[in-house]
Amino acid sequence: MNLFDQVLGLFNPAPKTRSPEEQRRVDEETAGLSLYFFPACPFCIKVRRRIRRLGLKIEERDIHRNRDWAQELGAGGGAVQVPCLRIESPGQKTAWLYESADIANYLEQRYG
Repeated sequence: MNLFDQVLGLFNPAPKTRSPEEQRRVDEETAGLSLYFFPACPFCIKVRRRIRRLGLKIEERDIHRNRDWAQELGAGGGAVQVPCLRIESPGQKTAWLYESADIANYLEQRYG
C-alpha cells in the first residue's frame, strides 16, 4: 500500500465487515433510523463518516434539498438543528438525538 492509499484510509476507513446474517440483523435495526443533515456541515460529515465506517444503512435526509424534512425535524425534534438522528422503534415513542458526538456514541455502542 502506497502512502497516498494509507492517508486516504485515515479519512475514508473501510466499512466494518459482518457476516451476512449479522448484516441483515443490523440492516433491520437501522431501518427505523433517519439522519437529518446538510452536506456542508462539519458535524454532519463526522456522523456520516461514522455511519459509513460502521457499515450502516441509514436514510439520510438533506434538510436543504427538502424543506418538508426541515419542517418535520422542527416539529418532531423541537429544533431545526443538524445533525439529528431520528430513532423509530416499534412500540416506542420516536426519539430525536442531536449533537454529533452523542449520535456517534449511540451508533458506536449499538453497532461498533
